[in-house]
Amino acid sequence: MHTQLRRRSAAVVTAVALLAGCSGTAPAGTASPSASTVRYAAPGSPSNAVTDPHGLLPGESDVVRMALTYDVLTVPGADGATKPRLATAWRPDATLTKWRITIRGDATFSDGRPVRAADALYSLRRMGKKAAENFGRMAMFDLQASKVIDDTTFELVTRKPYAEVGKALEGATFVVPEGSDDFGRPVPGSGPFRPTDRGGAQAVAYERNDTWWGPKPPARTIEVRAVPDPQARAQALLSGQVDLAGGVPATLARQQEGNRAVRLLRRPGATLYPLVMRTDTEPFDDPRVREAVRLALDRQQLLDTVFLGYGELGNDLITPKDPTSPAALPQRTRDLGRARKLMSEAGLADGADLTLHTTTAYPGMDSAATLIARQLAEIGMRVKVAVEPADTYFSAVYGRKPFYISYLGGIPFLDVVRVALTPGSPANETAWRDRAWSAGLDRALAEPDDTIRHRLLGELQAELRDQGGYAIWALSDRLDLARAGLSGVPEGIGFASAFIDQVSLDG
Repeated sequence: MHTQLRRRSAAVVTAVALLAGCSGTAPAGTASPSASTVRYAAPGSPSNAVTDPHGLLPGESDVVRMALTYDVLTVPGADGATKPRLATAWRPDATLTKWRITIRGDATFSDGRPVRAADALYSLRRMGKKAAENFGRMAMFDLQASKVIDDTTFELVTRKPYAEVGKALEGATFVVPEGSDDFGRPVPGSGPFRPTDRGGAQAVAYERNDTWWGPKPPARTIEVRAVPDPQARAQALLSGQVDLAGGVPATLARQQEGNRAVRLLRRPGATLYPLVMRTDTEPFDDPRVREAVRLALDRQQLLDTVFLGYGELGNDLITPKDPTSPAALPQRTRDLGRARKLMSEAGLADGADLTLHTTTAYPGMDSAATLIARQLAEIGMRVKVAVEPADTYFSAVYGRKPFYISYLGGIPFLDVVRVALTPGSPANETAWRDRAWSAGLDRALAEPDDTIRHRLLGELQAELRDQGGYAIWALSDRLDLARAGLSGVPEGIGFASAFIDQVSLDG
């Protein structure tokens, strides 16, 4: 434990030292170096930062950088409904397999070229070619059968009836000029900012794109800094090195509640740390063991200890804030007697020896694992906690280990399905392969009536809650710290939170 603490402290010191090399160290109440510059410390690692918008985006800092540079077709609204961005309309034929997508006629790339439907379709096709990197974001589309109709319209063909195309175009559908394939140097985008040659591995500066079609960004420059350690992000804000720190620890948030020099920003229910149990690996291949784990968790203790009460109890629903999530399910509570009986029925009356993997990439992931291990000991599970490096956790542990703490940042249910609940997906972290469930999903997505479709999707989530390989013990509020006077931080969760182009230091 002392070794872990020393390593974590060293990581904080190193990250703060890197930040100090990029900026001054004025106290939090002092002015930013420039009133027109907003500096953001985002979760992410400079060691694995990417420049290609269509492959793997390993950190939040990568998504934010892409969202500043490039336009996407649609975005999630604060209420979970799909909103237009570069695409203004998406209309299906009677079969729900051919969709006419209309894009804006007034968007231009930063080099002056107009954004055309051909650019949008090219970008989607390029995403399809990079499916192994982006978890098959375009898997529902037949991109070769899709076609350009005119400069502002293209036809998008789905492989099966698919009523949620607008939602499928949310997220990382970043549009680049047709033919772009080398992202070793900046490629023109049609987003609200453009990258500059200022900064380095730790900080990237973006300059306002005054030809952008959307509302003029208040800040002339936004600096995005990838900082893997949440403590370091918070300390960078408190020491005046940045104006906004994303994903800070609940302990520091609680300490700063009375500090007038900073603002605590809360997005309710934005973050989940699912406990992952692979259904194809002993002992979790037995559904009785998975149920025993869920019944052994003291959810209130986890919420109070890990998130300091900044959140709400989890009920094992993987996307509880999705508009299609069922709302009338009874809250699952701790039942050690039933959990021990299930362990005995599964042949594990003497318990089991397990390793639970976790990290410090997001606040409280390590303490959650420690507390879960203690709670599971009460049903005979002897759990060793392994704290893995933050900068490699989502490449070395996610989707690979049989028992670990995962992370979900408010993405929609259908995105979770595509990434983590589809047989054959490299990110099917629980090895979920229920044919009847998958057939039910196809039926739901072929239903044109929104109300009926949402009900069917809710029923699938309820079934997954009871039979799948996840234990969702609590929902944490997303906690950010901002300099007093900073405004315009997006209210949405998940991908919606990446659009920081309207942040301002003018209050």
